[in-house]
Amino acid sequence: MSDDHAAEPKMHMHPSMLKVIEQKKRIKERLSGIKNKIGVYSAKGGVGKTTTAVNIAYTLSGMGYKVGILDADIDCPNVCMFLGIDTVVKDDYPLRPVEKDGVKVLSTAMFVDDRTKPIIWRGPMVGKMVSEFLENADWGELDYLIVDLGPGTSDGPLSIIQLLDLRGFILVTTPQHIPAINTIRSGRMAKRLGVAVLGVVENMSDGNVKGGREAADALGCDLLGSVNSDPALSGFSDSGRVAVLHDKKIKEEYMAIVRRIVGG
Repeated sequence: MSDDHAAEPKMHMHPSMLKVIEQKKRIKERLSGIKNKIGVYSAKGGVGKTTTAVNIAYTLSGMGYKVGILDADIDCPNVCMFLGIDTVVKDDYPLRPVEKDGVKVLSTAMFVDDRTKPIIWRGPMVGKMVSEFLENADWGELDYLIVDLGPGTSDGPLSIIQLLDLRGFILVTTPQHIPAINTIRSGRMAKRLGVAVLGVVENMSDGNVKGGREAADALGCDLLGSVNSDPALSGFSDSGRVAVLHDKKIKEEYMAIVRRIVGG
């Protein structure tokens, strides 16, 4: 048999996949100063992802780490409202995060002059904005970048999973069965795409930790902890103040969670 017939057939990669690989390489180099990139995620809306992301970020900051928050809920950004940030920034390159109480923050809300104005974008534009925040932003040196993802399993979360070299996801649920099922879906999507699940946080808990335990058991991951249902927590968020900076009991709940994240 000739060498030509014995040779293995060459595999050709689709140009779109090559483009993604090249972009991911550029982003990795761009964000080389960030030690840990952690997503906060659930396919279900309204479970407290932003609450969790913000308070974890500021707990880490209070422990002495350099921290940033990327609001990757592109078309419905809330991080700025949670932090009382009303700054409108220029879209000059590189994009520069706003620093709030020692934490760097970047969100699409910073590029509109009316926070009630809807951001009506199709999937490709959402993905493009995620890419801008990763590839064309000056985050500098950070110990942790906390990424607050939007709900669902479509363009926004997929772009983060596809492009960002994540340490893993923190999944958020509430005690109820249906949010837990949606959180399990989120975790299984992450695992299918090769991203680790660091653990589950039960938000708005009654102290019995039902949905969080259900999700953690189904995914074979840690239950990082729970945050009890407390009107003070939503009150802080509504007034643009970070709960862990003002409430000792809430801070202790998040400290227990963050110690497991840092230790893991």
